[in-house]
Amino acid sequence: MGRAFQNRKESMAKTADAKTKVYSKYGREIYVCAKQGGTDPSGNLSLRGLIERAKKDQVPSHVIDKALDKASGVGGEDFSPARYEGFGPGNCMVIVECLTDNPNRTFGDVRACFNKAKSKLGTPGSVSHMFDHCAILAFPGNDEDATLEALMEADVDVTDIESEKDQITVFAPHTEYAKAKQALLDAFGELDFDIDEIQFVPQTVTPIEGDDVAMFEKLLDTLNDLDDVQNVFHSAELPD
Repeated sequence: MGRAFQNRKESMAKTADAKTKVYSKYGREIYVCAKQGGTDPSGNLSLRGLIERAKKDQVPSHVIDKALDKASGVGGEDFSPARYEGFGPGNCMVIVECLTDNPNRTFGDVRACFNKAKSKLGTPGSVSHMFDHCAILAFPGNDEDATLEALMEADVDVTDIESEKDQITVFAPHTEYAKAKQALLDAFGELDFDIDEIQFVPQTVTPIEGDDVAMFEKLLDTLNDLDDVQNVFHSAELPD
């Protein structure tokens, strides 16, 4: 699997405005996750992982609590997931995951970002077949054998396990996320996961050079500025 999963550019909360966007995106994602699987983190492992990730990114407790309160009530926003695929500068592949209450608006906004970066929005499935949809769980440790044994005993369909610099990274199909995480918690007790996500990992990378680098950065920046955009995954490999 390699370390290609780390190629995704994270949104950096460098200003108050950027922090607000990060908080909003986490709040929206927590709301939807809680609506779908319940507001109790102990019974909704996806929610538990999401809350832990939000806290690591310094999202205030009141933002998390407000999203959970909304999810436990009646009514509220009706967000639905939307995924867009296309080709960015240098012909790299791009997947954009959104949560939206207005799909027409979101589609128009995402398409505008691609157009401004001289990129092309494709049809559903145009690039996703070139990505692996993976659950990724990374935690401190170095015993690959014990990790693999714990996952095999729980009948988890493991894709790959890496051990590097005292960190174990487990890759599994996205459908195995809850089972894989529970198996690790059962085997090793409470774990402080460094990575606890479901991502699209490119099967191959696309080197980006010259003028395409700035244009690619522009595409990522404009996409990440959209409130509806939750994640951007890509196959681009930028120069060091």
